[in-house]
Amino acid sequence: MNRTVRRSTLAVLAAAALALTGCAGAAESTPSPSATAEKSGAGGELTVYAAASLSGAFDAIGEAFTAENPDVRFTPVYDGSSTLVTQILEGAPADVFASADEANMDKAADVAVDPTLFASNTLVIAVPAGNPGGVKTLSDLSDVTTVLCAPEVPCGAASAKLLSAAGVTVDAASLEQNVTAVLTKVAASEADAGLVYATDVIGRDGVGLEDVEVIVPDGAGEVVNHYPIAALTEARNSEAAEAFVAFVLSDAGQKILADFGFGAP
Repeated sequence: MNRTVRRSTLAVLAAAALALTGCAGAAESTPSPSATAEKSGAGGELTVYAAASLSGAFDAIGEAFTAENPDVRFTPVYDGSSTLVTQILEGAPADVFASADEANMDKAADVAVDPTLFASNTLVIAVPAGNPGGVKTLSDLSDVTTVLCAPEVPCGAASAKLLSAAGVTVDAASLEQNVTAVLTKVAASEADAGLVYATDVIGRDGVGLEDVEVIVPDGAGEVVNHYPIAALTEARNSEAAEAFVAFVLSDAGQKILADFGFGAP
């Protein structure tokens, strides 16, 4: 049965949904759970291009990483993974790329150094507080004003897969270039519903999350996004890039990701 919850209990539900991903999509590059972070001695500018859904977690990881490496100046750039990979291939000054799916990392195969899976995520239905559209299931999204991520964005591809598996067709009111834009429209009551990642309603500041309720739909645990990360061959600061990737894969980095609701790779 589908469940509607406030943000205060979503972390529990997100953890439950993501627990279902533990046996899905295992990759040869999955980090060992025993990995530990070590002080690298790196310094200088570090620019990390990361999927919008990682913003809260990577802000926290960046803070922890620079606490151990105070000579590093951490600058994150968040957007849809498809937008970021296009910018990287056009020569954007990125040192690290963290994608919300493997497909967009594959596009960067020629410039990514040993991509490694580091997290996973699933989808939920976000609705404005009070659920004015009366949304209970995925099928209800066909009858209300629904916003989705664009199909080329990882959350859009996952949304299409989830809806297709449920036999649901949605004529979206808008197709957004990142998941934050979907959540922002729902929080502002510009839409009756939107599909976002479970993690997007945990610890995301500045989008009025007190005005958002969440429904965990049937089948959510069957549609899993696996997140890869890689230092880039054209990194201006390869030492800091490699150290940051190692930190994300370490126990310390994995704990922060788990605190923000991400599942194991």
